[in-house]
Amino acid sequence: MTTLHKNETDGLRAWFKRGEPMIWINASAVTVSTLAVIGLLVLLAVRGFSHFWPADVFVAEYQLPGEGSAVLMAERVESESVAIEQLRSAGFKLDTEDPFIERELVKIGNRDVYGSDFRWVLTRYLKEVDYPVDAVVMERREWGNFYGFLKALNTGDGRTDLSQGDAELWQAFQHSIERAETIHEDIERIEKKDIGAINYRLEKLRLKERGLELDTDLSDTVRQQRQMEIDAEIAELDAKYEVLQRELRELYQQWNRDTFIAATVAGDERELRVSTVVKAFRPNAMSGFDKVVFYVKKFGDFLTDEPREANTEGGIFPAIFGTVIMVLIMSVLVTPFGVVAAVYLREYAKQGVMTRIVRIAVNNLAGVPSIVYGVFGLGFFIYFIGAEIDQALFAEALPSPTFGTPGLLWASVTLALLTLPVVIVATEEGLSRIPRNLREGSLALGATKAETLWRVVLPMTSPAMMTGLILAVARAAGEVAPLMLVGVVKLAPSLPVDGNFPYFHLDQKFMHLGFHIYDVGFQSPNVEAARPLVYATALLLVVIIALLNLSAVALRNHLREKYKSLEM
Repeated sequence: MTTLHKNETDGLRAWFKRGEPMIWINASAVTVSTLAVIGLLVLLAVRGFSHFWPADVFVAEYQLPGEGSAVLMAERVESESVAIEQLRSAGFKLDTEDPFIERELVKIGNRDVYGSDFRWVLTRYLKEVDYPVDAVVMERREWGNFYGFLKALNTGDGRTDLSQGDAELWQAFQHSIERAETIHEDIERIEKKDIGAINYRLEKLRLKERGLELDTDLSDTVRQQRQMEIDAEIAELDAKYEVLQRELRELYQQWNRDTFIAATVAGDERELRVSTVVKAFRPNAMSGFDKVVFYVKKFGDFLTDEPREANTEGGIFPAIFGTVIMVLIMSVLVTPFGVVAAVYLREYAKQGVMTRIVRIAVNNLAGVPSIVYGVFGLGFFIYFIGAEIDQALFAEALPSPTFGTPGLLWASVTLALLTLPVVIVATEEGLSRIPRNLREGSLALGATKAETLWRVVLPMTSPAMMTGLILAVARAAGEVAPLMLVGVVKLAPSLPVDGNFPYFHLDQKFMHLGFHIYDVGFQSPNVEAARPLVYATALLLVVIIALLNLSAVALRNHLREKYKSLEM
């Protein structure tokens, strides 16, 4: 027995010496981390993307003990078990001895009727549950969804009602919605593109006129001539504006022409404009294929439309665009500065106490809270540099700031400063791994130090540079706190890219997916409606960061393979 015990002890010691326990611990940690990430992504996908599925709508009688009955039309959102004592302490008189009871969160819509979109009901007291095929769900531009039944449609061609057939009424209603949507697109094109361009040119002329007033070196003749040119351009623009206004008034009349009559489940009839409806569908009458098609279209609208209803409805395209364009500008700014700083510290700076202090400072900057960078960006970039730029280049616009206010440029610069230490450290590590004999061989062949650095060292260090950029993108894309101070807003009226010179407006404020998640999740007046959008937007932000990183990883791998032979 003693010999057997000794052999087991020796075997255990040898197992530890080989380091196998650490291998198993590391493998377990990687497995747990991977499963946690996958679980998070699945949770975000299920909770977020299920929002776009056209859920069936039920009609039921709901009557709690000791209270009057009511008829509900709603779609099921989620269910949970709740303690009976908790409900009784809240004043419910329940006729059951079970310790728990099932309750459901249902979406009843019709916020303009009931005051709220959602309601908790006890499943036990839902009676005569039915799924009528003619139940209609209407997604509106305001007041959320409308749940009810379509009764009649009034158009310029006459009135269509149920007496003429439900199928004919529904087809006419869908045609009217498509017509209204087409007119709405024309209205938006005129308001945002045509009139927006005129307003932009008028503002430029106003600033030009203001510049004439501030320029004291001009003679009266030149001043009058330029003023006449400005007045002529203003008159021409005003004429175009009047034409567009008349066209708009006609379009608005056509847009608001059609009305329809819809009844709630309680029988209350309401006459509404077709122009208030974005889309209408009958989920109970849809086949599985129809629901899949509807799901794809609605998800596409989520990716390409602008937000509505305090960001709880519509799409998130401005936030996607703002996030991507900010990360790209940040990458363009941080990469050259980070590489130059790393090259100086590794290749040119004297390796002494001061260089070590600088490296320590760079490493410490990587751990500074991001909100500190936001405060610095607000004070230095916006209030100091931006104000100086306004004084030098945009004096005619003062006191209204141009660059002396939060905007896309300052948000990108602030994040570039925030991620600069990451790029410096990664590039320095890459430079330190370049074999010394490559440098010496290049110098022996007659190349200067600068030529060696540019043609040999930096190309071989490019994979490390890309690693730093990947880490920088991953951190910058998800930051929210500093952006709240230096350029991100809840709702931006227009994209920073348009058809007006100089076409790319770095001074404009923009939307961001991270701030959109914060705003919808914590500042929304309709929490239940906003919750699935928080999950969907969070998953979309993860996907965008992954795509940006994968692009950088692919480029890094290409560069690594390209220069692998030189390293060998």
